[in-house]
Amino acid sequence: MSIAEEALRPHDLLWIGAPQDICSTSEVPAWASREWLSIAPVVVRREAVDEHGIVPVGLRGRTRSERFAAYVARERVTRRVTPEALARAPEWRAHIALASLPCVRALARIAPELDRLQLTWGIIGSVGFALASGVSTLRKDSDLDLLLRATRPLPPDEAHELLSLLRAAPARIDMQVDTGHAGFALAEWASQSDRVLLKTGRGPLLVADPWDPDAS
Repeated sequence: MSIAEEALRPHDLLWIGAPQDICSTSEVPAWASREWLSIAPVVVRREAVDEHGIVPVGLRGRTRSERFAAYVARERVTRRVTPEALARAPEWRAHIALASLPCVRALARIAPELDRLQLTWGIIGSVGFALASGVSTLRKDSDLDLLLRATRPLPPDEAHELLSLLRAAPARIDMQVDTGHAGFALAEWASQSDRVLLKTGRGPLLVADPWDPDAS
């Protein structure tokens, strides 16, 4: 299956050919150069787009201040890596340059546990970017961001047990749960609060049931 036929999802990493492949109502920043985009992927954003073949993406540079929201035509995408593929890839397990960082040590500790639980999970955020691009912007205080695919409801007590497991790691771990249609923070769901903030393609919603937001 070609990239043009694949179902692109939020947090997928995409490579494009050049800055002119980026569509935006404002000028693309200078740091998003041809050289940078040849190695640095853009990330699919969670936004509903009415125009067929247009993908909402986020660009990131070497610093936190270098972020830019834009769009790209699907036909201009040359490569795709999913968060799940990064989790399965053996490279990070032997990445000497990153192995000493707390966020990567946390990944090494939690990965076998998530696999043991037979969860569908992936690596996102700055760690995912570094592993996919080979360009590390990680620091000793960098968080580890993970994604959990959960198309069926995750009982709050199971979410709480999973959160306790994550909190035992040697670095802060933030896990986003993706229902297939929207996303939310595992920590919010595990807290058993009346409402959680659900991130949808049309904007955020406060809902009681992230798997059935219309019934909330």
